[in-house]
Formats: sequence, structure tokens, C-alpha cells
Amino acid sequence: MLLFFLVGNVIAQDTKQDTEIDSLVEAALLRKGFKPSKTQFMIRGYGHTGFTSTKSDTGHEKTKESTFDGGTFAPIFLFNHNDRLMFEAELEFTLSHGDLDVGFEYADVMYVLNDYMTVRAGKFLLPFGTFMERLHPSWINRFVSKPLGFGHGGMAPGSGVGVELRGAFYLGNTKWNYSTYLTNGPTINDGSDEPEEAGMLHFENLKDNNTSKAFGGRIGFFPFADSSTEIGYSFYNTNGTGEPGSEYEKTGAFLYALDFSFVKQISALSGLVDIKAQYNNSKVEDAFFTETHDDGDVEDYTFDNESNSFYVQLSYRPTMSGNDFVKNLEFVGRYSEYNTPEGAEWESQSSQYSFGLNYWLSWRSLIKLSYESAELEGGHGSHGAAKVKTFSLHWAIGF
Repeated sequence: MLLFFLVGNVIAQDTKQDTEIDSLVEAALLRKGFKPSKTQFMIRGYGHTGFTSTKSDTGHEKTKESTFDGGTFAPIFLFNHNDRLMFEAELEFTLSHGDLDVGFEYADVMYVLNDYMTVRAGKFLLPFGTFMERLHPSWINRFVSKPLGFGHGGMAPGSGVGVELRGAFYLGNTKWNYSTYLTNGPTINDGSDEPEEAGMLHFENLKDNNTSKAFGGRIGFFPFADSSTEIGYSFYNTNGTGEPGSEYEKTGAFLYALDFSFVKQISALSGLVDIKAQYNNSKVEDAFFTETHDDGDVEDYTFDNESNSFYVQLSYRPTMSGNDFVKNLEFVGRYSEYNTPEGAEWESQSSQYSFGLNYWLSWRSLIKLSYESAELEGGHGSHGAAKVKTFSLHWAIGF
């Protein structure tokens, strides 16, 4: 006890001396006209790793795969210059098929204009619905996979390069949030290099291919005072997607999304109920593409270039249980669909059922056990139908 007392006394004296020295240094700097810096730097992020087993059945061939996933590391860099000026960036490092893939997710600067408006510029996650902007990180997403039609290669934009104005406000007793942005527009695949993707939109454009920009936004509404429910509408519009001088230069596109969120602890259910849903729709103006048949004949064709996708997810966590183990469990289910245009080379109708049991080690770390069953039916130019069943056991953490 005497030893602890002496050590504690020495530490207390050292701390007191350090504080006094810091005060003297700060006072000296102030006398010379220097002001204390308000800059702050922080590294946050998330990562995950685990095991995945997959069974595929195309009707002609059955395959099985199982592998330990190398993992994903996604550091997020945050720099606060002062109370109004901030910078954020995210990189993503993923081990895939023995190679290291590096992704540049976003990097933007933000300036707070007032309590209701913030402007940011650079590459940022687009508020097209809520999944990609808010829910895609592995420790927030309740499953290992994303819903069909979402993420890289999906039908909806995930990020863009441009400028955005966003904020929130009260209207009576209700709360609203909003965003409006102008970014580089998507490009349409004309089929010259990849005929199987003719008519597809590609959104990951660091540099625009024409003078037409994409204009979009989202409005969110909280109808209840406890903010348990949010309803949102998003849109994304461009008047041109093709190369200058090409027949697709003025081929426009309009996308919209509806999203819903309900999160509330319900005493009658002794736990927390979390419902998420989003519907996406994409309509590209009619255009003609060229198809080369096996016999060498060339044919022009067109199709109604409209796609849609949606998902509905329900999770329940018995947070009011008296058992510490039980209240950290979470039961979750999800259904998603993705439908692409009839008559396109990439025509398909996909559906997926997902079921999971998660265990929360802390508020930002969890173990995810999930089972998914997906069905794909392809049409024109596709390889037919396929059924895929996936079992996953993953650990995810946010830091």
C-alpha cells in the first residue's frame, strides 16, 4: 500500500508539473501573438474477415467452393481544420483471389455554412437512398453481402465527383434532412468493346466523358417526435451519357429511389426492432445497339432500358433481456430482388433470401452467421438459370 501511495504521489506531481509547463508555454505563445491550434486528426474505419461456403447449380453443372476470406481493411481519415472546415477520405484494401485490391471510396472537403447547411466537394458517397451512404460498412450491414442491385456494379450510383449542399431543418414539430448535388454523369456502354453489356450505365467516373452533368438529391422526413421513423425520396438525372459526337451523347437517364427506416425499442417485444427498405428504379432513354450473330450477320436492336431493385430487411435484438448473452443476440432476415431490361444482352431476374444470427461483442463489433439462397433467371444473351446457396461466418469491427 505504501508503494502504491508513493508511486501515485509521484505520478500526481508529474501530472501537475506537466500541466503547469503547458500553461506557461501557452501563455508565452499568446503573448507573442500565437493562438492555440484547433486542428484535429483522427483515423477511424472498419474491417472484416471470415469463412464462406458456396454451392451453385446451373442445371447443367453443380459446383462447391469454400474459402477463408483474406479480409477487408477500410481506413477512414478525418481532419478537422477548425469548427467549420473538415476533410474526410476512405480507402479500401481487400484480398481477393490472391490479389490485393485497393479501392478509392471517397475524399472530400466539407464546410459548414450555418446550422442548416453544409457544402462539400470532391468524391463523396451519394445519398441515393440510404444503403450505400449509411449502411454498407461491414460492421453496420447486418449481412456479409449487399442486397441485389447495390454496391459496385449495381444499378444505382454509389459515389460521385462534384459538389453537394446538404443539411437538416425543423418544419413545425417534424424533422427533415436534405441533399442536392451536381456530379460527373454516368457513361453508357455502347457495346463496341463489351456487347454483352450494351445499354448498361457505369457510375464510377472520376472524369466526365461529356459536358452533361448529373443532378440529384434526397429529401428525408421524420414524421414522429422520437425520430424512430424516416421516409426518403431520392432522384438522379442526366441529359447525356455518351461520348461527344456519338449517337448516345444525348441519351439521358432518370433514376429514383424510395427508402424507409424504423428503429425502436418496443417494451411489448422486450427488444429493439429495426426495419430497413429501399426501392430503386432506373430508366434510360431508348437507343439502338449492334449485335453480331454467330454466322457473322449484324443486326441493330433496341429495348426498353428500365431496371429496378429493392430490399426489405427486418432485425430483432432482445435488448431488454436480463441475460447478458441473450440481449447481445440479433436475429435478422432480408429479401431482395434485381430485375434488368427484357431484351438486353444482360437481361435477368434475380431474387435472394437471407437469414442471419449475429452476436454483438460491443456496440461496433459483431460476429455474423448467415445463410443466403439466390436464384438467377437470365434471358436474351445470358447463360440461363442458376441457384446459389451461401453459408458465411464473419467477424466485423468498426474502429
